[in-house]
Amino acid sequence: MSETYPLRERVTRRLRSADPASMVLLAAVFGDLAVLVPAATDGWGTPLLDLVPLPGILLLAGCAVLGRSRPVFAGWAGACVLGANSLLIAYTGAPTFSTLLPETSFAECIAGLLLVYYCARSAPAAAATVTIGLLVASELASTVARDAGMHILQLAGIGLVLLLVAVIPGARARQGIGDGTLVTLLRQQWLLVGVLALALFLDASIMLEAPSSDVVMALPAIAAVVLVIRGTSSPLRPALLLAGVIAATTALALATDADRYLHLGGLPIAATVSGMVVTALLVRLESPRRAVTAISILAVTVAAGSTVQVMALLEPVQIAYNRDVEVLQGLALTAVLLLGISVAIGLFLRARDSERKTTVEAAIAEAQTAERMALARELHDVVAHHVTGIVVQAQAVRIVAQQNPHVVADSLGQIENAGTEALTAMRRLVRSMRGESGDAGAGAGEQSGPGEQATTDLDADLRKLASSAVHGMPVRLDVDVPPELPQEVARSALRIVQEALTNVSKHAAGASAAWVAVRGEARGGGDRALLHIRVADDGTPGEPGPLAAIGGYGLVGMRERVELLGGTLAAGRPGDQQGHGRDGDGPDGTGGSGGWVVEAWLPLQGEEESQ
Repeated sequence: MSETYPLRERVTRRLRSADPASMVLLAAVFGDLAVLVPAATDGWGTPLLDLVPLPGILLLAGCAVLGRSRPVFAGWAGACVLGANSLLIAYTGAPTFSTLLPETSFAECIAGLLLVYYCARSAPAAAATVTIGLLVASELASTVARDAGMHILQLAGIGLVLLLVAVIPGARARQGIGDGTLVTLLRQQWLLVGVLALALFLDASIMLEAPSSDVVMALPAIAAVVLVIRGTSSPLRPALLLAGVIAATTALALATDADRYLHLGGLPIAATVSGMVVTALLVRLESPRRAVTAISILAVTVAAGSTVQVMALLEPVQIAYNRDVEVLQGLALTAVLLLGISVAIGLFLRARDSERKTTVEAAIAEAQTAERMALARELHDVVAHHVTGIVVQAQAVRIVAQQNPHVVADSLGQIENAGTEALTAMRRLVRSMRGESGDAGAGAGEQSGPGEQATTDLDADLRKLASSAVHGMPVRLDVDVPPELPQEVARSALRIVQEALTNVSKHAAGASAAWVAVRGEARGGGDRALLHIRVADDGTPGEPGPLAAIGGYGLVGMRERVELLGGTLAAGRPGDQQGHGRDGDGPDGTGGSGGWVVEAWLPLQGEEESQ
């Protein structure tokens, strides 16, 4: 079992590291295979001659993957691989096919674009310029070697457009310009992007097999893919728009006599896959009534479009039986099968979402309960401290009362103050535990929390924490603790700082330091005294992927603790914290867009004290 979990963690990390670019590149490789393998085994020409470019294609794809971490080396290697593959093709006379660039395969185009993008994004300026120039020269030389037969100006125009498509996003990333909404969505839905990209490449391979009027079917294919990607969170409207795209596809096919997809129901592969994805999303996310309505509209539109295309475009055959009926029966059986698969996937995802929601809610409740029990233990220590003082002073009064009666009045005042503080702490304890069963935190009580190592001096505790270096990075302190700080507030402040620093060490990639500020503040015209806690770093917080594991409820516990004490908590990137936060402050307080900030405001007086 100990070996299983590390393997699972490694697989999970690999899946999380996947991005849309890698998935599109993988889909392009499969698209090339869909073209080359049938051509190599069709019985025409030299057997397997069409597979000669395949090793070079795979090597160039590998260079593109390496370009994420070593862009200059990968760019030079990719240029050499492209040139060598072109010479091999020219020497053997192996046939090639055109895609975005003449006589250049899908994977070669995508790999070249990625290499240019990675160089523009992260390579030094001079090295990036030289490497990109080398890649462009290699592509031009390959086009000549493969005898593309395209006019040089036409080739230069297409190449310039593709070059800008790769260089501009890379330059924006170099300047630190954040991703837009669409790019963020693509990063989160990388698996869906890969599936749809594969469908588009398969459509392109079909259309390029014998270019004709069927090329116009690329328009509805692209439109369907865009609708699906835009509708991953709310699929009802995209589903209705997709029905319109399917109807337009039928009209377009009839107007141009495009019959290449007739035996596939008259729809491009990308449109069919988009319909399946939308159906699964409807079952997963929408109410049953809305899902059934939208799926019915899609089904009727597909059935009507396929029937019309078969009846209008299928060539008649001089034989006894009706060929139209036979084709429609096969299409109907296939459509029912695909619809059943889509609904089953949607039901599975819906059940998984429900299970995940239940698990998350249970984990959050457990984290909240554990935090309440930890707070209760700390408040118990505080109350016990005050009560012990009361008992000691009362015993002392009994001893000296007969000899010096004047001391009794002063001692009673001190006993009264200690009792008032103990009552205030106890009321907070009662409020935090109200409605909770006595054994709810039995498991949590066995855990050792950071508050158990706390002393009565918050300043000393924070400096000890900063100097311990247990979080793997330097911690810079700015502490100005108000006098007579309530112990329950001090212990909570220490726990919040410890939890925030733990999150920094676990999740802030590339963080060089952490900044901790704990200071007293006055709000509401000075009527309300607060303890302001701020923990920031300069790292890069990771983004959860589609297979992100459930776990990590430190913020839940911090928020629960802060709210129980009547305070507020904010967490997020600088300028984007949710809750009561301060905009625009970077880790050093001078402003910045990187890192992560956790801020909390704890009242120094409870409601009873302020009244």
